[in-house]
Amino acid sequence: MKIGWIGLGNMGNPMSQRLIKAGYEVQVYNRTKEKEEHFKQQGILTAATSCELINATDVLFIMVSDDAAIRELFCGVEGLLKGEITGKIIVNMSTVSPTISREMSALCTQHGGDYLDAPVSGSVKPAEEGTLVVIAGGDREVFEKVKPLLDQLGRLSVYVGECGAGNAAKLAVNTLLGIITQGLAEVTLFAGQKGIRKEDLLTIIANSAMVSPFIKMKSDAILQNNFDAAFALRHLAKDLRLAKAEGMDEPLGNAVCQSYQDAEKANLADEDIIAIMKYLQ
Repeated sequence: MKIGWIGLGNMGNPMSQRLIKAGYEVQVYNRTKEKEEHFKQQGILTAATSCELINATDVLFIMVSDDAAIRELFCGVEGLLKGEITGKIIVNMSTVSPTISREMSALCTQHGGDYLDAPVSGSVKPAEEGTLVVIAGGDREVFEKVKPLLDQLGRLSVYVGECGAGNAAKLAVNTLLGIITQGLAEVTLFAGQKGIRKEDLLTIIANSAMVSPFIKMKSDAILQNNFDAAFALRHLAKDLRLAKAEGMDEPLGNAVCQSYQDAEKANLADEDIIAIMKYLQ
């Protein structure tokens, strides 16, 4: 099976590397060519365009930033739809809107191919370790065909329904992510206002019923004053906008959506999502 991979950023790089290390034949493409250099040094083939890549592969994975990038990859001058899609499977692992997935799926069907939306829950370290959770929408039979590949990327692959359902479920998960992240930041700031050291508060939380791997990880970031992006704030701000556009209209969701839009505008876009604490301060 020949595999193609588009998108070699913070997530796409380690994810594609897992397939390479598992022994699969992988060819890659990235719009920013500098990100292909590491793969060339490994002897991995690179493609000049996404059209060239789809022609050379059986299953193509995509991990890019947003709807606009997806539309360009599919519909651009040298996009996927200019290539031979018949019999191919395209697995879009990007966090994008259900609407763009349904649109691209329909175009793939017209050209004789299959499309899955399969975004992931998890950030860079789970991507490196293969412990992501894959959330898939589309044809169940297509999902089963690519599940062995998905199992190399994550510890769990869940089929949730028709095309777009994977994206909708991911937006729900990331809305909760925003709520939890802002909640942790808010209570840390509140405790500090009352003279409680953040080290003590976070130790209490770490030994309470509220503890989770995510809260532990972001607590460590707070204590180390480390806002380097494991998951950039601008991406969560985008995901919350998408959730809002899809009809998310609940009190906590609305509040956290607004906070992250404001934080993005306050020059925090490229810092980690826990940098919402800086904005709240």
